[in-house]
Formats: sequence, structure tokens, C-alpha cells
Amino acid sequence: MSDDVGQLLRRAGEGDRDAWDDLVDRYARLVWSVARSFSLDDATAADVSQTVWLRLVEHCGRIKDPERLAGWLATTTRREALRVIRGRRRQQPSELVDTIADRVTPQPDELLIEDETTRLVFVAFDALSERCRQLLRLLCAEPRLGYATVADLLGRPIGSLGPTRARCLDQLRGLMRQADATTAGVPKGDASSE
Repeated sequence: MSDDVGQLLRRAGEGDRDAWDDLVDRYARLVWSVARSFSLDDATAADVSQTVWLRLVEHCGRIKDPERLAGWLATTTRREALRVIRGRRRQQPSELVDTIADRVTPQPDELLIEDETTRLVFVAFDALSERCRQLLRLLCAEPRLGYATVADLLGRPIGSLGPTRARCLDQLRGLMRQADATTAGVPKGDASSE
């Protein structure tokens, strides 16, 4: 995989748009999640992300170890988010009050619904087969693993991952409906309505 990233970096440095698109596709979720972990609003997180990609354009020829690109992107994102936050501290107090007022604190009933939904997901996930749990865990891992890597880790053909993933997600949805119906006092339905 590092050779793959190394080749993408080299090609991107030479101006290959497809290579840039591949790099962004591969690491955009990482950059976004690190930016959002600083409680930045969507617009500011998007600005931070754009700046990080510009930094990569500026430094892509100087990255010597492609295996560490994810770490480099995460560190650069953290630094840029902190720079933005420091800049906000210099804002006028009234601007800060407006910014804070724009953040909506969830109501207690919304928090309860969110907690219940999370509980239902965990209950349903635990009821899946080990095979489905393994596959879904790997496909949801951060940083994102490619299908080829997941196929190698599980010892399965790459072409089987998509259909298996779809079946596992269908089972998860069914199990969530079943758990929700059970919680609501409604008789259990059939979770295997594939």
C-alpha cells in the first residue's frame, strides 16, 4: 500500500489530476474528522480541509515516507485547526457570543433518542454473525481500508465484499427494526427479510 501511496504522491507532484483525486478520496474522511474533532462548524472545517490539501500540494515532493502520509495529514489538520481557533480568540467578544449562540445545544429528548438509537445499533450489531461483524468493522475502519486490503485480511475474493456488505447491512437494518419493535412493546418481526 505504501508503494501505491508513494506512486500517487509522485504522480500528484507531477500534476496528475487523477492521482490528486485518488489521494483526496482516500484521505478526505481522515482530514475532515480531525478538523471536526476541534468542534469547528462545517464551513470552518471545510476551510481547514482545503488549507490542508494546499499544504500537501506545497509539500508533496518533500514527503519521504508515504506510509506516514495519513499521520502527516492528521498533524497538518490539527495544526491548521489550532491556528484557526487561535485566530478566533482575537475576535471581538460580540462576535464570539454570536458564534456560541449559533451552536444549538441538543434538547434532552433529542439526546435520549440519540442514545436509544446508538443502543439499538450496538444490540443489532452484536446479533450479526461474526463474519458480518468482521467485514463491517474493517470497512468502517479509520483510516479507510481499500477493498483489496479488506479482502486480503479476510481471505475472501474482492468481488464478494460488496454483495456481502449489502447483505450484512440489510441484516443489521432488520435486526434494528426488530430490536426497536421489541423495545416499543410490539411483537417481534422477522429480521431476515432480505
